[in-house]
Amino acid sequence: MRSILAALILVVTIPSAAPAPAQVPTYPDKPIRIVVPFPVGGIADTFGREIGKNLTETWGQPVIIDNRTGAGGNIGADIVAKAPPDGYTLVIGNIGTHAVNVSLFPAMPFDPIKDFTPIVHLMDAEGLLVVNPSVAATTVPELIALARAQPGKLSYASAGIGTTSHLAGELFKSMTKVDIVHVPYKGNVPAITDLLGGQTSMIFATMPTVLPHVRAGKLRPLAVLGTVRSPALPNVPTVAESVPGFDVSNWIGLFGPAGMPPAIVTRLNIEVRKIMRSPEIEKRLETEGAKFVPMTPEQFASFQKSEFAKWAKTVKDANIKVD
Repeated sequence: MRSILAALILVVTIPSAAPAPAQVPTYPDKPIRIVVPFPVGGIADTFGREIGKNLTETWGQPVIIDNRTGAGGNIGADIVAKAPPDGYTLVIGNIGTHAVNVSLFPAMPFDPIKDFTPIVHLMDAEGLLVVNPSVAATTVPELIALARAQPGKLSYASAGIGTTSHLAGELFKSMTKVDIVHVPYKGNVPAITDLLGGQTSMIFATMPTVLPHVRAGKLRPLAVLGTVRSPALPNVPTVAESVPGFDVSNWIGLFGPAGMPPAIVTRLNIEVRKIMRSPEIEKRLETEGAKFVPMTPEQFASFQKSEFAKWAKTVKDANIKVD
C-alpha cells in the first residue's frame, strides 16, 4: 500500500515534460526572388546578379533576378513592399527608392521605412565633382569663390530632376550659399556630353560615368562626394574637407517586406556580407568606383532613416518636384 501511495505522489509531484518546440522550416527551402527595380546592366542589376549567383551556389536553391523598372524604382519596390515577409521576395533598393522618392513624388504606393525590413547595405557608388577645364577653379574653395563672384553664371548638369546628381548639386548650393544654375538632362550620357562641350560648368556624378574623361584630361576633378578619399583618385580631396558635413552616398542595399523573421534577416545579412567581402567582388567594386560598407541590419536601418531625413530637408528647401 505504501509503495502504491509513493508512486501516486511521485506522479503528482513530477512536472510533465514541456511540449517539443515547433519545427522551424529550414531557410531557404524553395527559390528566392530578388526584384531589381532598375534596368539590366546597371550597377544594382550587376551586383544583384552576383549576389544571386553566390547565394544559389551556397544554399543550393535558385535565386531569381526579376527586373521591374519604372517610376524611379517605385514599381519594383512596391511589389516587395506588398509581398509576404517570409524571406523569399527581396529587393535591391537604393537612395532613391528607400530615402528620396517619398519626398519627390506626389503620391507613393509605399512607405520606405514602415513597409520594408532593411537587411544589408551593399555598397556606395562613389561620386565625383568635376568641371569643364574652361572653369577657372582647381579646388572646391576656388569654385565657391568663383560662384560667389559671378552669381548665376556657373551651371551644373544632372541626369534629371530628382536624381542623385541633382540632389548633390542642391545640397552643395545650400551648404555653400552659392547661386549655380541647374540644367537637367534625360540621363548621364547627354549631361556629360554637354559638359564636355562646355555647355555646362560642372556635374556631381557617379565616378564610373566620368572617370574615363578625367583620365583622358577632358574633365577636371575637384573633389570626391563621400567622406573619404577614393583609391581610384587618392590625391583628390573630398568636398567635406572644404565644406564640413557634405556627404552624398549613392548607396544600394538589400531589403525585404516589413515583418521578416529576425533569424532570416540575420542569416541573409551574414551570407551577403561574406559575398561582398570576396576578392572577386572587391575587385569589381574598385573597377566600378564603388565600395562595400559592412553594416548589421540595425546599423543599416539607422543609416536609412538618417538618409531619409537629410534628403527630405534638401528636397523641401530646394522645392524639388517630380510630376
